[in-house]
Amino acid sequence: MRRCICWVLGACALLAAVPTMAGEQMIIMVGGAEKQIYLPATLAQRLGYFREQGLDVEMQSESSGVSATDVLLAGAAHAVIGAYDHTIDLQARGKSVQSVVQFTIAPGEVEVVAARMAGRISSPADFRGRNLGVTGLGSSTSFLTQYLASLHNLKPTDLTLVPVGSGQSFIDALRQGRIDAGMTTEPTASRLLSTGQAKLLVDLRTPEATQKALGGLYPFACLYMETHWLSGHRDQAQKLANALVKALHFISTHSAAEIAAQVPPEFYAGNRALYVQSLAQSKSMFTPDGVMPSSGPATVLKVLSAVNSSVRRKGIDLSETYTTEFVNAAR
Repeated sequence: MRRCICWVLGACALLAAVPTMAGEQMIIMVGGAEKQIYLPATLAQRLGYFREQGLDVEMQSESSGVSATDVLLAGAAHAVIGAYDHTIDLQARGKSVQSVVQFTIAPGEVEVVAARMAGRISSPADFRGRNLGVTGLGSSTSFLTQYLASLHNLKPTDLTLVPVGSGQSFIDALRQGRIDAGMTTEPTASRLLSTGQAKLLVDLRTPEATQKALGGLYPFACLYMETHWLSGHRDQAQKLANALVKALHFISTHSAAEIAAQVPPEFYAGNRALYVQSLAQSKSMFTPDGVMPSSGPATVLKVLSAVNSSVRRKGIDLSETYTTEFVNAAR
């Protein structure tokens, strides 16, 4: 928390000093830059698509999407690369943010169980009394974990959610026995599954698996920003959309190996072949054009309404949680 506060204060000073005009610096928070679900942002940076638009984009990584959102609301970033469900959650809390470019139509997440617990946890029905890893409290992984449990008549109060972040910190928590099961994304999931440290419980890495588990497409990774900022900085938003839609097109027209060749080697976590394999298996989750699927927001609202009392009490206007204006113009 102290690190986050210090970063926010420093970033606020930077934002105050830098005019938000086209061609000048922009700060985007990413809820875990190494996650495959956020690849379009990495590719737009590495392939020079932001520069082509005259933008100097600085991407800063946080361990969870909820932490990235906090930085945005503090005024220390222009936008977030995170999960779409935060736009609904924030509207229920009186905040207005919108998804501008939709990256994925599936969460790209998996629920895994520690190998030592595989005989005792065979489905979310067995979550009661277990320590369940999520990236952060109030994160998208916490919403999804609670929803999967609710399908087996468990309430959020029946669960013990443990914030462990992502990547290596998630792996360490599972190895050390601090969590019995948990939700994580690629490439972390494949690292655990390939070594036998964890077993697959619920797969949300493809549109087909997501529809089976959640009852519909589930738009997840996206670029979102505060609505009042968006209304006053349409030119910058359009340039961001142009770059990210081009990155999504790159993903749709290139193989997993060709895509992996463009990311920082540290993203492989020491196993490039496994990284390529996991990306090839879940590449169908990416949209080719950044457009929100028309049926997707309702699925997300259904999930959040089941586990989030604020969302349940409020009349959510889904049309205010996303816009396709900028991606349509980019196409």
